[in-house]
Amino acid sequence: MSTWPGVIEQYRNLIDLPSGAPVVTLLEGNTPLIPAPRLTEEIGAASILIKFEGLNPTGSFKDRGMAVAISEALYRGANAVICASTGNTAASAAAYAARSGLKCFVVIPAGKVAAGKLAGALAYGAETILINGSFDDALRLVTELSAHKPLALVNSINAYRLQGQKTAAFEICDSLGNSPDWLTLPVGNAGNITSYWMGFREYADLKDTGTPRILGVQASGAAPLVTGSTISDPETIATAIRIGNPARGEQAKLAVQQSNGMIVAVSDEEILAAQRQLSGEGLWVEPASAASVAGLRSLARRGDFDFRGQTIVCVCTGHGLKDPEIITDHYHPDPPIPARLSDLERRIEY
Repeated sequence: MSTWPGVIEQYRNLIDLPSGAPVVTLLEGNTPLIPAPRLTEEIGAASILIKFEGLNPTGSFKDRGMAVAISEALYRGANAVICASTGNTAASAAAYAARSGLKCFVVIPAGKVAAGKLAGALAYGAETILINGSFDDALRLVTELSAHKPLALVNSINAYRLQGQKTAAFEICDSLGNSPDWLTLPVGNAGNITSYWMGFREYADLKDTGTPRILGVQASGAAPLVTGSTISDPETIATAIRIGNPARGEQAKLAVQQSNGMIVAVSDEEILAAQRQLSGEGLWVEPASAASVAGLRSLARRGDFDFRGQTIVCVCTGHGLKDPEIITDHYHPDPPIPARLSDLERRIEY
């Protein structure tokens, strides 16, 4: 019986990685495309599928790129890696560094990272440094530090990260036989939207699979690519995309331009509503992931696009367990009842 080997071995001939590089893997990738029938009916599309990246080893899409970035760092003799993070990158870097025997430092804005993500970085043994500042401050610091210290920087400004992340586009085409008509995804630091477009274009050249229109979605409190200007103090419930100055913003704009797509902003209320909608499909995703669905619903309500006959893939980048406080803080159960059958019967209504 064949087994999934991880993204590097599966797509080795399509990944720009030195031929002698070791393969560091936790068998990331091969995440499912899950049909969303209720969402499909609401939007009026032919088919809407969820690319559920929360089923990667550390619970987010970051594992794809981290496998390649850590493999390359190991190849060139690094003994430590560093990253700034809103949470998912930290957990992924820590896990893959642990797997490869490298020391890992993560720099995180204090009070701006969900507990489930911070716990991941700590559990995998990363040295976690909190700063009084934003993610953009953290990224500036680690970039400056890695420029004169022997530290491998593994944020998405590292080109090898994109080499791993683009494999999700390959998987979508392998599953569908072609690219979808639309791809929707959340946009924070803009590495993922850049890598997806890279992957679709490469597969189109290789296998004539075509390319989708890309819908990038930002939170309205952290939407520099929509407003056209840097946001010094971004704020949104979707912590993974709480970024005011995306490192790959220009590449993201080029991706939507070339794909005849767009980048839109949605409110936190719309994000939470989309998260609830997905939970009704049996999928629990972190708030930033739900932005991809919130953006699609917003576009459909505006009526500017006719999605009939269209195949749409919504990328959900992280599992709901990454940010459980969102649920416990916003949805409170009723007070407990006595442990009596009669009381339970009064509560059960359907």
